[in-house]
Amino acid sequence: MTEIIVIGGGIAGTATALALHKAGLDVTVYEAHPESAEDLGAFLTLASNGMRALAQIDASAAVTEVGFPLRAMSVLDAAGTEVAQMELGEAHDPLLAYRCLRRGEFNAALQAEAARRGIGLRRGTRLASVENGRDGVTARFTDGSSATGDLLIGADGLNSTVRESIAPRTQPCFAGESVFYGYADEAPLVAETGRLTMVRGGAAAFGCAVSPGGETYWFARVAGEPLSADDIAHGTPGHWRGLLLPLLRADATPAADVVAATVDRIMVTNATEIPTGTPWHHGRTLIIGDAAHAASPATGQGASMALEDAVVLAKSLRDAPDTESALSLYEALRRPRVEHNITTSGKISRGSHTPSRTGQRAPAPRPGDSDLLQHLEWDVDLSTVAEGSSSVAAAGDGGRDAG
Repeated sequence: MTEIIVIGGGIAGTATALALHKAGLDVTVYEAHPESAEDLGAFLTLASNGMRALAQIDASAAVTEVGFPLRAMSVLDAAGTEVAQMELGEAHDPLLAYRCLRRGEFNAALQAEAARRGIGLRRGTRLASVENGRDGVTARFTDGSSATGDLLIGADGLNSTVRESIAPRTQPCFAGESVFYGYADEAPLVAETGRLTMVRGGAAAFGCAVSPGGETYWFARVAGEPLSADDIAHGTPGHWRGLLLPLLRADATPAADVVAATVDRIMVTNATEIPTGTPWHHGRTLIIGDAAHAASPATGQGASMALEDAVVLAKSLRDAPDTESALSLYEALRRPRVEHNITTSGKISRGSHTPSRTGQRAPAPRPGDSDLLQHLEWDVDLSTVAEGSSSVAAAGDGGRDAG
């Protein structure tokens, strides 16, 4: 294999390019937006598994220059009483501690690191179609240009054009709730910097964290019918604030005061997911990240799952004897874990699953931590992991049947 095309320069695509480059593969990223991709204004949390994946591709430094670490979590009930507190992930290790980041800043940091390593990133090239051939795969762009390679990886998000070429009948599904994000400069102090506060409200789930500069990052998840595309496109911060405050004021928690202090930076989206069993690859084309396995944000694992994808895919291509074997190996290793996350997160969003009374989030997606460490550890040969695991072989068979 000499040339890999990555469609999408967001978090999943750029991280994958970094991993492929480290594996000695030639890769070029094609991004539709003329500027940094995925700058939606919202923020995200990287869990320790996502931070571990970044460390394996030597990208930790680029990321720790933005955002701030989260080392502990408190859980409040609807009365505002703290019912649990705990350390988050591997807080003792600066490279593995949870991290809160603005999506756009995170994406820009990854792209800057890719540029530093000499990885090609071509902006303003929107994919129109994919043509699989016996000897290669061709991406055709809306400006009339094209690119041909040995493998095309679709990291083009929820409404993936690459996925249409693999699974044309697959559409993202509403996951049962709308998600609001905001930033408040003058909000009352809920907790010290480095602590994530989660509120189990009666009408909404709420979470917030305070940056070192005193800015409160917050989100609220509200179950119900999806907001219309027109509402989302034209809703104002005042409108969203007015919608949220009556729900949050029903509880005796700090959530309403934080939202009330948010003047002009409130964003909203519908939680969505990709149905489990969606085919991931066909011929020389593969989808990863949200294009393949988007989940509702309830478990907070979307970006971390994409970073895991990047490392496992690069290692699979490095370690397997040929491309088809590599894609089958990748799918066998990834499908059980990411689809468990889709299911678990969806149940939380729809209110059919309640996290444990200790206040911990949903159980970690399968496989277990010991398997994941092997999958991510750069010096571990994935072909030997697969040979020694009957569960991987069984998962691989199931994945191919689904495809």
